[in-house]
Amino acid sequence: MIDLKELQRDFDGVSENLQRRGLDKKLIKNLREISEILKSKKQEVEGYQAEQNKNSKLFGEYLKEKKDITELKVKVAKNKEDIARLNDELRVVEDKLFKIALNVPNLIDDDVPNGADENDNIELKKVLEPKEFNFTPKEHWDIDNNWIDFEKGVKLSKSRFSVLLNDGARIYRALINYMLDFNRSRGFSEVTLPYIANEETLLGTGQLPKFEDDLFKIVDEQLYLIPTAEVALVNLYRDEIININELPMKLTAYTECFRKEAGSAGRDTRGMIRQHQFGKVELVSITKPDESEEIFEEMVNCASDLLTSLKLPHRIVKLCTGDIGFGANKTIDLEVWLPGQNRYREISSVSNTKDFQARRAKIRFKDGKKNRLVHTLNGSSLAIGRTLIAIMENYQKEDGTIEIPSILQKYLT
Repeated sequence: MIDLKELQRDFDGVSENLQRRGLDKKLIKNLREISEILKSKKQEVEGYQAEQNKNSKLFGEYLKEKKDITELKVKVAKNKEDIARLNDELRVVEDKLFKIALNVPNLIDDDVPNGADENDNIELKKVLEPKEFNFTPKEHWDIDNNWIDFEKGVKLSKSRFSVLLNDGARIYRALINYMLDFNRSRGFSEVTLPYIANEETLLGTGQLPKFEDDLFKIVDEQLYLIPTAEVALVNLYRDEIININELPMKLTAYTECFRKEAGSAGRDTRGMIRQHQFGKVELVSITKPDESEEIFEEMVNCASDLLTSLKLPHRIVKLCTGDIGFGANKTIDLEVWLPGQNRYREISSVSNTKDFQARRAKIRFKDGKKNRLVHTLNGSSLAIGRTLIAIMENYQKEDGTIEIPSILQKYLT
């Protein structure tokens, strides 16, 4: 959540930042109106409270001077009732502002480029050169090696589910183990998590209330299948005060992820690029504010080096204002080369949310005598299914067989 105190202190500056995202002007107008009402109510309460303090002091003076306090008592009692009434009104306005703010995205960093959509993202660099084939490389769904069965996925569930078979299933499992081992070697502690989260957990990382339509909800329960391990990893420390000596916390976890993909109708309907269920190894860091940028670079490098170790060509891209996620202050995407599609496709997204999630989830650390909000960061390292199809397309042979990356072979013995 954005800092509501900063919103009231510098509404024009916050509004200008949010407008770079293209935030609905009606929502910004509502924020301004409610903020002004809240400010006015607070001033009114402060005025009555000052009057109450003044009258309270008069009690001592009246008693000392043996004056009649009957009228003063009535005045104080009336003022006390007014303060209680105004505080009730203040809480209503604060709650209204809070509920509106839950749907307001994070402020974006100054170095996030302006742009309308993914076409305006900025390529920072390419890593590894794509392989040259002496035949026309196929897309992963056209490689006939009995690794992926899309029809069985539909039979068991519905469209955008798939079944992995034979070496496809084995390599999928090998990738999970390799990625977790790789991340542990970079200082990330491994965690095993539930795949179901409650409303408070999803509220803490920003999936609720705005993105409820993209979540799979458990019938008759206030529970949802997780869309990413980030949700659970960040909320491990919800409503806690962390010892400063424990920071930074660097965590990694494998989970299956579940998304309705409600906003992606018609996109990537073939293959395994956009599934309702997909495996992902996640990185999450919880840091002091002055460390988050350094950790951000570490996480980008960790994901990039993982791809490099698999000898998968990729590029590193800075997301523009029109493509950046709801909770992110800044985001770097890694896009892997898919020769069958003859294009780069997203395989990892690393974001620094600064204190946006920490404010929602009330995650703080003790800095001397003061409690401060942590910064939280998240990143894919990597999406398992997309890594599998990147291996299929980049390591394919003309006869349809797939060469196994050497780094994975020990996981397949």
